[in-house]
Amino acid sequence: MTAASGNKAGGKVDWRALWASGDLGRFCFISLGILLHATNETMVATVMPAMVGELAGVQLVGWSLAIYELGAIVAGAAAGRLVSYVALRTNMMVAALLYAAGALICATAPSMPLFLAGRLVEGLGGGALVSLAFVSVERLFPRNIWPQLFGIMSAIWGVAAFSGPMLGAIMAELLSWRWAFGIFTVGGTAMALASFIVLDTPQATRPQVDKGTAPPFPYAALGCLAVSVVLIASAGVDVALLRSSLLLGLGLIGLVLFFRIDALKPPSRLFPSRLFSWRSPVGSGMTMVAAFSVATCSFAIYGPLLLTTLHGIPILTTGYIIAAESIAWSILAILVANAPLERERLIIVIGALMIAVGLAGLAYAIPSGSIPLILLCALLQGGGFGVSWPFLTRVIVASARDGEQTIASAAVPTMQRIGYAVGAALAGIIANASGFSEGLNRDAAANVAGWLFLAFVPLGILGCLAAIRIAMPAAHPQEATG
Repeated sequence: MTAASGNKAGGKVDWRALWASGDLGRFCFISLGILLHATNETMVATVMPAMVGELAGVQLVGWSLAIYELGAIVAGAAAGRLVSYVALRTNMMVAALLYAAGALICATAPSMPLFLAGRLVEGLGGGALVSLAFVSVERLFPRNIWPQLFGIMSAIWGVAAFSGPMLGAIMAELLSWRWAFGIFTVGGTAMALASFIVLDTPQATRPQVDKGTAPPFPYAALGCLAVSVVLIASAGVDVALLRSSLLLGLGLIGLVLFFRIDALKPPSRLFPSRLFSWRSPVGSGMTMVAAFSVATCSFAIYGPLLLTTLHGIPILTTGYIIAAESIAWSILAILVANAPLERERLIIVIGALMIAVGLAGLAYAIPSGSIPLILLCALLQGGGFGVSWPFLTRVIVASARDGEQTIASAAVPTMQRIGYAVGAALAGIIANASGFSEGLNRDAAANVAGWLFLAFVPLGILGCLAAIRIAMPAAHPQEATG
C-alpha cells in the first residue's frame, strides 16, 4: 500500500480510506494470528482439570506451557528471518497449518506425551504467526500509522487473555476439553486458506531479500535453550534426589551458557549487552522481567487444577478468576498510560510490589480456598504487570546502547517467554516433589498448594529489588551515555 492511502490532511489516519483500500481488513486478518496464539496460550489452564482427569499424567502438567513457549520462542526468532527469503504469504500459510496440525494432535491425543507433542507443534505455529503479524505491519503498512496498529494489537492481546480462560472453561463444562482444541484446528486451517486470498499484494507475495541480508539464525543459542528447558522439566518427572538434582543443575548451567552464547554472537543476538548488570537500567529491568515471569506462571498452570481438586470450585469460576487477572492487566495499563514520565520509575516499583504481594498472597489463599482472597491476589498480580510493564519496557529500550534499541524492545517479550518456559519447568519439579508424582488426589493437591507458590516468593523479592534499583538513577552512571 502507499502512505497516502492511510493519510488525511494534518497526518491523521483516514480509517475509511484504509477500509476502502482493503488494507484495514488485511490488518484485521493478520491480527487473527495473535488472537489464535494468545487465546490458546491462556486457555490451557482451565481445561487442565478435565484433561488430566481423562489422560492422567499430572506429573507432566508443567510441560504443557514450557513446551508451548519453547516452540513459540524458536519459531518467533525464525519467522522474522525467513520472511527475507520466503514470501510473507507463504510463511503465514505454513505457520497457520502448523498451528492447526498441533491443535488437531492435542484434540485427538490419547495420552499426555502425544498431547505435549501437539503443544510443541502448536507453539511453533503460534509463535510464527505472532512474529509474522509484527513483520506484516512493517512490510505492508506506512510508518505513520504503526502506533495505531500496534495499539490495536495490544488490545487484541487483552481480549485473548480474557477470552482464552473463558473459552476453555465453557468448552470443558458444556462439551469436552477436546472441542476447545478442535476450534483452534478449524481456525488455523481457515487462516491458512484465507492467507492465499487476502495476502495478495506484491509486498506479501515476494521475498524481501533485496532490502538486505537477514541476520543469521541463532542456532547454537536456541538449541542450548531448548536442551536446558527440557533438562529442567525432566528433573520434575519421577522425582529422585540425585537424578533430579543433576538434571536441574545441568539445565541451569545450560541457561547460563545460552545467555553467554547469545552475547558472543552479535549478528544474531537476541538480547542487548549488559543483560543482567544492575549498573544499567537495562540489566536491572531485564532481571525484573525474568524474575517475575518465572515466579508468576504457577497460578496460570496449576491454579484451576488445585482449586477444583482441593475445594470443588467449578471450572467456570476458575476461568473467571484467571480472566480477571488479565482484565486487571489491561485496565490498569490503560489507566496509567498517560502518567508523566518523571513518575515512571516510581510506578514500576509500585507495580513490582503489587505483583510480589499477589504472589505471596496466593501461597495462603489457594490452600484456604477463599474465592474473594484468591481473586484479590489475582487482581494484584495482573494489575501489577499492567502498571509496570509499559514503563519498564520504555526504560529498558531508552537505556539500551546506541544501535541496540530494536534488540532491547524485542528482548522483553522474548525474556518473558523464556521465563514462562523455565517457570513452568520449575513449577513441575516443585509440584511433583510435593505430591503430584504419586498422582492426582486431594491430599497431594493440599501439599502442592502449600509449597508451589511459597517457593517462588524469593523470586518475587528479587523482582522488587530490581525495580527499586531501576528507581535509583544515581546508581546508573552509564545511563546517560547508553
